[in-house]
Amino acid sequence: MHRRLSAADGPVRTSPVATDRRRPVRGPSRRDDRPQDLLFLPMGYEPAYRYPLVVWLPDAREGLERFDLARSMSLLSLRNFVAVLPQAGLASDPERAVWRAIDRAAREASVHPDRIYLVGDGGGGTEAFRIGCRHPGGFGGVVSLGGGFPLGESAFARLADVRRLPMLLCCHRRAAMRPADPGSMDRTLRLFHAAGASLSVRIYPDGRSVSRAALGDVNRWIMEQVCGTAHAASPVFGGR
Repeated sequence: MHRRLSAADGPVRTSPVATDRRRPVRGPSRRDDRPQDLLFLPMGYEPAYRYPLVVWLPDAREGLERFDLARSMSLLSLRNFVAVLPQAGLASDPERAVWRAIDRAAREASVHPDRIYLVGDGGGGTEAFRIGCRHPGGFGGVVSLGGGFPLGESAFARLADVRRLPMLLCCHRRAAMRPADPGSMDRTLRLFHAAGASLSVRIYPDGRSVSRAALGDVNRWIMEQVCGTAHAASPVFGGR
């Protein structure tokens, strides 16, 4: 059993489990000491409505214990999405952890099966690209916050399906022009162009928070996919 959270609960903490008379918040079963997935329910949650699901993949270098699900959702949207943070097995087998978290979210909340979005931070963004391209039919879109595309890994092996998968990359200008690999962004854009795949890019000024600026853009980008108002992908350079 995993812990369930609502937007009214405030910042998420893995322990201790809080109580909320308006909505139950449940912790792991005593018979299972493994880390359990965290589920976020939006404000005004309506069980009859099938929500888009956001699956978060934190940067492994930061660690799960430092990722604040409630704060991340407050920056993304408190009303538009159900969200889940995979925990059990994420470091050792992220793909399996993602599918398990999706299954649990679908059992515990009203989720639209065709509107599942991977959103990864840093290395989690690279992993989101990797998993999304392996299973392009299983996701409505992929978002990377600062994680580069996994070049050289045959990510486009299922090219026909990958072409239909919307993807978004958000990063600082400094990261886009990283001295250690100055051609990574150029090669990524060339790869997507040659393959006819869909990648939107948002590049933000250095010295400003990518998370706060980018998550507002991510919210709009996902809702464009959900509402069918998305335009053809093209790099967009800017920010706030």
